[in-house]
Amino acid sequence: MSEITFKTTKENINWQEVSDVLRRSGLSDHTAKEQETIFTNSYAVVFVYHEEKIIGVGRALSDGVCQAAVYNIALDDEFQGQGIGRTLITKLLDQVRGQNIILYTHPRTVALYEKMGFRRNKTAMCIFSGTEDSLNWMENQGFMLPQTFRFADEYGREDMKHK
Repeated sequence: MSEITFKTTKENINWQEVSDVLRRSGLSDHTAKEQETIFTNSYAVVFVYHEEKIIGVGRALSDGVCQAAVYNIALDDEFQGQGIGRTLITKLLDQVRGQNIILYTHPRTVALYEKMGFRRNKTAMCIFSGTEDSLNWMENQGFMLPQTFRFADEYGREDMKHK
């Protein structure tokens, strides 16, 4: 296999390549300039290179002490299944070690993160900006539960009534 390297600093990054990786993975349509802002404002980053080209990315937000959130884990399809993605995630988690970590992921990758020690959270909540169509898409893809969804043990509870 050709050379794969990892970089955990934000200097000398080709932001167009970052934008392209995220676009190919279906995670973001932000421009290269917007990705530069997004990643440089993040607490931790990982960039995966195949030779000189970025083929994977990841980032985390954090207060640097106790709370972190992982976002934008992407790896080009042709490099998946080789342990590169797992290394990317491990290098990102190393940068927020000792903190509580929240992960937002695609429904197709839940099992991968469970293998890495993540557990699903019943009470996580979200507010997404976007059009009604984009929010419906997210619900249809399994990113969000229906607006008034309740788990079986929540039915009939007064504190769970949608008002």
